[in-house]
Amino acid sequence: MTAGRNSAVGEQASTAPEKAAKGVKGTRGAGGAAASGRKGAGDAAGSGGAASSGGKRAAAEKTGAAKPVKKAVSAKSATKAAAAKSAKSVKKAAAAKPAKSVTKTAAKPESRTALVRRARRINRELAEVYPYAHPELDFENPFQLLVATVLSAQTTDLRVNQTTPALFAKHPTPEDLAAANPEDVEELIRPTGFFRAKTKSIMGLAAALRDEFGGEVPGRLEDLVKLPGVGRKTAFVVMGNAFGRPGITVDTHFGRLVRRWKWTEETDPDKVEKAVGELFPKSDWTMLSHRVIFHGRRICHARKPACGACPIAPLCPAYGEGETDPEKAKKLLKYEKGGFPGQRLKPPQSYLDAGGVPAPPLGATAPPATGE
Repeated sequence: MTAGRNSAVGEQASTAPEKAAKGVKGTRGAGGAAASGRKGAGDAAGSGGAASSGGKRAAAEKTGAAKPVKKAVSAKSATKAAAAKSAKSVKKAAAAKPAKSVTKTAAKPESRTALVRRARRINRELAEVYPYAHPELDFENPFQLLVATVLSAQTTDLRVNQTTPALFAKHPTPEDLAAANPEDVEELIRPTGFFRAKTKSIMGLAAALRDEFGGEVPGRLEDLVKLPGVGRKTAFVVMGNAFGRPGITVDTHFGRLVRRWKWTEETDPDKVEKAVGELFPKSDWTMLSHRVIFHGRRICHARKPACGACPIAPLCPAYGEGETDPEKAKKLLKYEKGGFPGQRLKPPQSYLDAGGVPAPPLGATAPPATGE
């Protein structure tokens, strides 16, 4: 019995190098072979045929070693697949997480304090860009400014400025305009469009000035809005620029820009005026209006804003709505920013000093662009 066991142990020892030489890998396979060897040793002790059992045990060891290796390889593949799948899921989750957080950050509402600070900073930036901002209607007195502002509805200030010289040359005072022939007035202001309705308005306000205010333009809001064709926008233009009284002028440019800047979502001019007025001290209202309108005409256009040439782009929530390439955006600039004539035939000297070019009279050829 002892000799049989020793013989079995010796066979196991001689079998191990054979397994190593044949390239059997893994501790799991080696453990299976050892277990089969022990089983073979027990069988040999019972039968007493150590030599004949040695061949059977060798065959059994080969068979027993092969099976665990196959299982081990299969298990390894399954583990790799599971790990890859898990890694892929983690990768997807990691990729999705940042996108979600960016969306949240972008959608985070702006506090009232932050809005006021951003709005006032935009105003300061615009003050540096347009230190020469001014009303772009030519006028020499409150009456001319009042009439020109009424005529500017549904047309450009340039067209009004090209039209009013002939009108004021023939009808310089409210009394003269109130007594004029309506057909003559219609012909004079025809280039501004809607000339019949505008004739009725300017002749009506001229008559009201003559009859109710002694031929003088009143400087109070409540009096101005009673005049034919005069609303809050027109009244604030006159008050701010003819009398030096603060007012916000909500024209199409102003309304468009303050909505792009998220100062307000309102579309009604009166509500826009109220919302924006609450962001600034009254002393800023008149010049704020000029700067915003200047910016809307020169850079932040309605259809294709020149975002790539905008000095307040970092403060603008609507950046990217227009052309962002600096070179392409530069080609979209208008008036003095693009080297083109302005809207006034007689602009302020500060505008001319900044490189602005006067507009040509009606029917005349525009002066050449100066460039930048």
